[in-house]
Amino acid sequence: LLVGADAADRGEVQVRGRTRPWRSPRQAIDAGVAFSSEDRRAEGVVGDLTVADNMILALQATRGWLRPVPQRTKDELVRRYIEALDIRPADPNALMRNLSGGNQQKVLLARWLITEPRLLVLDEPTRGIDVGAKAQIQQLVAELAADGMAVVFISAELEEVLRLADRVVVMRDRRKVAEQVNDGLEVSDVLRTIAGAGESAVALEVVPDSEEAPRA
Repeated sequence: LLVGADAADRGEVQVRGRTRPWRSPRQAIDAGVAFSSEDRRAEGVVGDLTVADNMILALQATRGWLRPVPQRTKDELVRRYIEALDIRPADPNALMRNLSGGNQQKVLLARWLITEPRLLVLDEPTRGIDVGAKAQIQQLVAELAADGMAVVFISAELEEVLRLADRVVVMRDRRKVAEQVNDGLEVSDVLRTIAGAGESAVALEVVPDSEEAPRA
């Protein structure tokens, strides 16, 4: 819903005080909202393209396919994010399918960071990757939030949520059933909230609560 993939039954989205139509992901991207899907392989990775081509896809989409990103700009952006995210191998011409899961996830994060979003929605960004890559991505999320970016971090790992979250939102059947400020929350506190909300709850976090971020 936040990224325009689903339609709202009612309500509106405001960005910096202006009501915006929200009928497609393209409109969300234009408003500064980026989304990295939970299903990395099916909805994110283009295995037959290079790391560089995967990384530049979102920026190219915002420009339109008739206005290709200049090669010099592309090379500079790809080099910068390979270094910043410690993507291995550090080869922009490597095929995406040959990278490990953790490094694929870093490329997908770079894809959206290149668009300079104000709100970054990450759905299970550390699922199925090794411990080292997981720690790097968690550190990156914390740094982005510290720099003023709003991040919605969706995770079923409560320890991970509590490590990073400023606010914890519990959802069930597509509805928010609870919201708690993470002021020393323990896993047991969140579990009690989930149990009170019913089964199949999902923990979310929002980092940070910024007036500049889109509101839904």
